[in-house]
Amino acid sequence: MEAIENLVTRRSIRQFQDKPVPRETIEKIIEAGTYAPTGMNWQSPVIIAVTNRALRDRISAWNAKIIGNESDPFYGAPAVLIVLADKSRPTFLYDGSLVMGNLMNAAHAYGVASCWIHRAKEEFESEEGKALLKELGIEGDYEGIGHCILGYAACEPIPARPRKKDYVFWAE
Repeated sequence: MEAIENLVTRRSIRQFQDKPVPRETIEKIIEAGTYAPTGMNWQSPVIIAVTNRALRDRISAWNAKIIGNESDPFYGAPAVLIVLADKSRPTFLYDGSLVMGNLMNAAHAYGVASCWIHRAKEEFESEEGKALLKELGIEGDYEGIGHCILGYAACEPIPARPRKKDYVFWAE
């Protein structure tokens, strides 16, 4: 797929098939995430790849609790890539956001649907989130940036809305 076409046609998906994404594909998507630009090339983000269903469901429940319901905020997606970034770096939020963008665009290029799910910040400020980081051997002062949910779409993507007319201002 051409790069620009990939960027223009990617859509967030919120309905997934009950079909796992092959590990090799997830690894390629993650690799693209690790090549996102970061301030001063500090590479402040880390990515937690969650394919274990029990852990995925546990994190989904934390996320649902934050918004006060019991639904699955990951929409049944079988894999979740959680992006966190080192808060000691002044560009951490931007760095992590660029990683999220690369992950979603790479997923689309590999035929995998994705969506950015928020509330990672709140999850990893909680005792449960801090305990998970410790369990995984992740040390440092990290803030959750987002969850990139991955899977195969169980619906057609919603067509793009027209771009707003005042999106770009030229200063020539």
